[in-house]
Amino acid sequence: MKKCLFVLIGLLCTNLGAQVKKEIFESFKLQERRNVSYYFPEDYSEEKKYPLILVLDAEYLFDQVVAISKFNSQFQGMPQTIIIGIDQLEDELRWEDCAFDEQTGLPTEKGKLFFEFLGMEIIPSIDTKYSTAPFKMVIGYDITANFMNYWLFKDHSLFNSYISISPLLAPEMESRIPERLATMDKHIFYNLITAGNRDKITNNILQLDRGIKSLEKENIHYYSDEYPNASELSVITYGLGKAWERTFQMFKPISPKEYKTEILVSNDPVINYLEDRYNMIEELFGFEKPMELNDIMAIYAASLKKEDFESLKPLSDICKKLFPDTMLGFYFEGEYFEQLGEPKKAFKAFEKAFQMEEIDFLTKDMALEKIDALKADFGY
Repeated sequence: MKKCLFVLIGLLCTNLGAQVKKEIFESFKLQERRNVSYYFPEDYSEEKKYPLILVLDAEYLFDQVVAISKFNSQFQGMPQTIIIGIDQLEDELRWEDCAFDEQTGLPTEKGKLFFEFLGMEIIPSIDTKYSTAPFKMVIGYDITANFMNYWLFKDHSLFNSYISISPLLAPEMESRIPERLATMDKHIFYNLITAGNRDKITNNILQLDRGIKSLEKENIHYYSDEYPNASELSVITYGLGKAWERTFQMFKPISPKEYKTEILVSNDPVINYLEDRYNMIEELFGFEKPMELNDIMAIYAASLKKEDFESLKPLSDICKKLFPDTMLGFYFEGEYFEQLGEPKKAFKAFEKAFQMEEIDFLTKDMALEKIDALKADFGY
């Protein structure tokens, strides 16, 4: 399976050119010209909203991020994205762009200008020209992974998601980041990815990991992964895909594991799980995702298994709206009234379901069986 995955990603990488645009950006803030790459989905549409991804160290990371985005949007049900890559390798620009004061841990003057270049020139230029969603992600490696943390310390973080790969942390950053996250109300996804060849006793990354893990805040979604056999460069390939999947997990259909470990064990009505999931998507990403049939069927199965029949009524209303020509909504409504002890209403609902199109596992024969059973029991 892993071999097939790498082949698919490899094929996607060979087809990047058609959607990648490169330009030399004239920066007023930096007073210099910078090489920037952009990726836009080939079926880009103004009718859709696209999360925006900023990739620092683009020479290392850009192509991999684009391939992961294409793969996940095509095969995993995750959203398509617009990606910006900032080249920093030539003339060791990355060390100037992201330099910090060894005493204070704050960006140098050039670092402050680079910060403004990204936040006040590059990102606004894309936001104004393209249909971007409010959700933004930043990805960095080594020194650039440290630099991206400075956005956390703004009154309103520009980014919702941070992917930090083998960060070279500035002084006190291991304590400042957890302290800042503890004060934030915004939903933040923070992925820390490290190789396995560091000193675990003195490593400030370990202190950072412990500090964030100690937070008990529902709005901070923290994940850390260490890859013992990875080098400082190969860890990029190891960790990016997993971090991406976690950030956009809620876009994927409800999995069997999620069904068993989250829906079935919850004490709340199962319909709440479905509504909360899609409300969260709209809140975080700024656009509405249509409910998937897979998710509706998972909630239907859970309502029967948990005997949460009250959830069937709002579920039926959702189905009537999303699948108006199918029997789904009226069939669920019939089961709701049947369990409620209202056979006449159940009979009418199943009759309506019988007249509509079949969908998924629901067939006209199933509706007819319900109708015949009600006739036999109540003489209709």
